[in-house]
Amino acid sequence: MTEFGTGDTQRGVSRLLLPVPPEPPDIARLYEAHARQVWRTLIRLGVPQATVEDAVQDVFLTAHQKLAAFAGRSSESTWLVGIAVRVAANQRRLLQRREVVRLVSGELEDPGAAPDQQLEQQRNLRDLERVLSLLPAEQREVLVLIDLEQLTAPEVAEALEVKLNTVYSRLRLARAALSRALTPSAKEIA
Repeated sequence: MTEFGTGDTQRGVSRLLLPVPPEPPDIARLYEAHARQVWRTLIRLGVPQATVEDAVQDVFLTAHQKLAAFAGRSSESTWLVGIAVRVAANQRRLLQRREVVRLVSGELEDPGAAPDQQLEQQRNLRDLERVLSLLPAEQREVLVLIDLEQLTAPEVAEALEVKLNTVYSRLRLARAALSRALTPSAKEIA
């Protein structure tokens, strides 16, 4: 029977305890799992309907190029949302014009709703879209990601690469602006 020296045993054990780096995710699986969320996020961040498919492609092309660098410190969803936020900002800069944000597609409408309910929903969405389009990009991004996409504030901070307190501040300002814009004033009531 061969005896190992203490140093050999410790080195063998330490090699066994080293964490195995995770394999980078497969881009096809990423696309299948997250394309709808990326599409919704881009639309809500102001990417025009006419260019959203190109923007989605840009997000996944960027993700494919950076796949080897993805270390898994954040969730795949958070990582992709961060890329989507930057792609949306680039799209807005390229277009150099403000457009009304389309929040939902026709597939989300309730076909069973009464016509008056559908009209009220359309009015509410139009008002919300108008207000969102008027918010500064930083506030709109945070509001959309937290209130509409249901990400947590720490996930948004990571995706936007900002401090957590910055996320909370932007969210507070965006919600206040949204509340002011959607609340009828005393003049309208009288």
